[in-house]
Amino acid sequence: MAHEVTVMGREGCHLCEVAEAEVARICGELGVAWKAEDVDTDPEWRAEYGDRVPVILVDGAEHGYWRVEEDRLRRALAQP
Repeated sequence: MAHEVTVMGREGCHLCEVAEAEVARICGELGVAWKAEDVDTDPEWRAEYGDRVPVILVDGAEHGYWRVEEDRLRRALAQP
């Protein structure tokens, strides 16, 4: 199964920029697709994630927020 990582963030968020750079590096090394989404473009996303950005999703499920836990993310992406 191919995994996909999504970083839910917002414009002007320094932690979001750091998380996106870390996810890009990790996913690039592992050959995993990733994307970034702006929570402020959708009222439901803003309500769900607004105060906790960045939120990291793996295959659509919340994996963590505020910081990328590299070892934990790598383990999740190594699972079939």
